[in-house]
Amino acid sequence: MKRSAPSTKALPKAKKLRPEVPEYHLAPSLKDEDGNIIWPAPKSQIDNARRFIQECAKSNKPTLIVPDKDADGLTSGAILRTTLRLLGLPEELIEIHLLSKGTTVHDESERTAMAAHSPAYIFILDHGSRQSPPAIDPPHKCLVIDHHHIPDSSSFPKGAEFVNACNCPPVPTTSLLTYLICETLHPDVPYLCDWLAVIGTYGDLSSTIKWSPPFPDMSGTLKKYTKKALNDCVSLLNGPRRTNLYDTITAWTALLAAADQNKILGNKRLIQARQDIHVEVERCTHVAPKFSRDATIAVLRIRSAFQVHPVIATRWAGTLSSKKLQVVLVANEGYILGKVNFSCRIPRCARARAAEEGGEEVNIINVLKEAAGRGGDLLERMGDSFARGHKEASGGIVGAEEFEELMGVLGVGEKPDGPGSKSDSPKKAKAAGQKNTLMNYFGAKTGGGI
Repeated sequence: MKRSAPSTKALPKAKKLRPEVPEYHLAPSLKDEDGNIIWPAPKSQIDNARRFIQECAKSNKPTLIVPDKDADGLTSGAILRTTLRLLGLPEELIEIHLLSKGTTVHDESERTAMAAHSPAYIFILDHGSRQSPPAIDPPHKCLVIDHHHIPDSSSFPKGAEFVNACNCPPVPTTSLLTYLICETLHPDVPYLCDWLAVIGTYGDLSSTIKWSPPFPDMSGTLKKYTKKALNDCVSLLNGPRRTNLYDTITAWTALLAAADQNKILGNKRLIQARQDIHVEVERCTHVAPKFSRDATIAVLRIRSAFQVHPVIATRWAGTLSSKKLQVVLVANEGYILGKVNFSCRIPRCARARAAEEGGEEVNIINVLKEAAGRGGDLLERMGDSFARGHKEASGGIVGAEEFEELMGVLGVGEKPDGPGSKSDSPKKAKAAGQKNTLMNYFGAKTGGGI
């Protein structure tokens, strides 16, 4: 019997598995002396925040809410505003202040603008914080609610009270923190604000977040509003502040007028802004990365009047892979004249590597400061807006000259260090359509915007 010749056809290559990273909600929590989980923030801070909110509501004095411009910040502001109204503070006494493009709450121009409202109480939500003069010069009381990284308890405007969740893993979003603070203050808060807390949480942690302990059970909310609809609200609310028009007020107005997600989903301006962002991201995202001398940092440089650098950083963090890569940095030289706005994310491969080896996660803030520290007085000249945000999702706004110095210190574009570096050089993977979410740097699935 004649045997058939053996096939010479090559076997198909096994599909490369995507590196696995731990589920976000499973991050080890801190515990107090009695073994109780410290979450979503230290109890003393939460109790103090509740007292502050109740005092404000009873005061019948002018109140200013200063939320950040993204979905998490805006929903935080809406939750707080609703709570104050439920507690009896008249609507005409509550004002909103949204920051101008490229500024922080610590800038003198913003302090002057906030003071113009003559508030007795000020709430600063989701802006990050640092040691600084009082929020405004005239007498006032200030509460900072946040989840961004702070070095210590002095990292706030002088005289301000605060509640910060950055050291209470799994770190909640500011909107969820605000919701958990306010839900016990009035019985209608959970009914009116649950959907806002979900939108804000999706905005920073993505819709893949599991509402498992220590996170609250939001299954009823997701059945009532649907997960997809709430997730769609995130990109719609984030759209206006990312466009060249920077009309954040459009997103706030839409949120304020909405009793649920339907009015947001049907807002034509929000829809147009989202489409404009999509086009700009596609235009800018295909730039080729260059790598630091030691191959640990990938740098992509774009020029856009849109705030798309955080989105692009998140996308590339899911597609670049190497044995050494630790940080993906996207620099936008066209957002503010004479400045470079940049966003950094931890690549998925680095997070998976840390999980597999049982090592510590990359701390982007430390990586950036260590690099700048090798440039003489460069770190000092970078200013207070350098390496801000989260350890897992940092960024900044720096002078163009200082940024070029940083690139020189890192040796971006130079030949990799050490023997065997060619084999360890980062490789570009097939682009994936990831969305800009904090899950991309905090945990499960793996933006200020930072």
